[in-house]
Amino acid sequence: MTEIVFLVEDDPDGGYNAQALGESIFTQADNLETLREMVRDAVRCHFTDEKNRPKVIRLHIVRDEVFAS
Repeated sequence: MTEIVFLVEDDPDGGYNAQALGESIFTQADNLETLREMVRDAVRCHFTDEKNRPKVIRLHIVRDEVFAS
């Protein structure tokens, strides 16, 4: 695997939730900078063997914006 993709969404209580597509990895953080660190750490923990670890982590950030008409 050369790349892993995380779906990142706003948490209703504040911050962000990130879930890997195709893998059982989930993490959350209060801001995007911390989220990047948490995602990197979660990937390292999930893929303990470095040769099987993805070389690239992609964050797909989805924002649901609602406003009055």
